[in-house]
Amino acid sequence: MVDRNMQNFYGRLGRIERTHEAGGGFEADGTLGMSYYRARRRPARRFGLLGPLVLVAMTVIAIKAVVLATIGPERYEERLAALRSGSSVEQGGAWVLQADPMTAALAERLRAAIY
Repeated sequence: MVDRNMQNFYGRLGRIERTHEAGGGFEADGTLGMSYYRARRRPARRFGLLGPLVLVAMTVIAIKAVVLATIGPERYEERLAALRSGSSVEQGGAWVLQADPMTAALAERLRAAIY
């Protein structure tokens, strides 16, 4: 004779096992289950590439200011003149490395702190 309660039990057990194999589960209220971790996604980046580009620009300005403060404006301009008379890649480097107002101001503060 077939017990209807046992058939119902094994049917529920089969559903639970299939759900478990598929990566799901049953969560009790108040627990930190899969739905908690799925809902907690990282926010989308607002700035995209702007943040890294600003970081690179700030780093280049800081390095230029340190070099300018260390060797002085005269020698810095001599080195830039040598780069300007070189190949097109060196001329591009001279354009990037030219002393802009922010670099000069930062170099003055660094020079006052160093010497």
